[in-house]
Amino acid sequence: MAGLTVDTTEIRNNPLDVLEELVDANEWRFDRNSAEEMTVELRGRWSDYRLFFIWQEDLSAICFSCVIDMRVPGHRRTTFLELLGGVNEKLWLGHFDLSLEEPQPMFRHTVLLRGAGGIAAEQLEDLVDIAVAECERFYPAFQLLLWGGKSPDEAVAAAMLETVGEA
Repeated sequence: MAGLTVDTTEIRNNPLDVLEELVDANEWRFDRNSAEEMTVELRGRWSDYRLFFIWQEDLSAICFSCVIDMRVPGHRRTTFLELLGGVNEKLWLGHFDLSLEEPQPMFRHTVLLRGAGGIAAEQLEDLVDIAVAECERFYPAFQLLLWGGKSPDEAVAAAMLETVGEA
């Protein structure tokens, strides 16, 4: 991720203003839908990702989701949700979810900022880095379950293998 120099002496109430600078620095495609919403698109190793940020000023919270470009067929939904339960046990931060409306897996997390006086660019960098890293880590497990005929337990176990080197 590109380094970002942000004037931290100016406290901004809306973290999406800081996020917009981060997105510009990385030359990602984005759309600032409103003062409270932003959509960002970026390419990962396994998939393209759509990142949604919503600023809830009344809660002093930024809600974030990272949608994976993958569809879960209706007949695999139950086992996919079982897989997500196993995956979520492995996470320290955030969780994976499957929307009822759009059958696409997503990583979600909310950051509370009450009393923090704003958000640092590094916090937003970490939020995006962690989300994309977790999506990249578990993407193969999702594929193994959906198209490889593996059980949820087998798919999670395969995703947890640490590889060394490259072929």
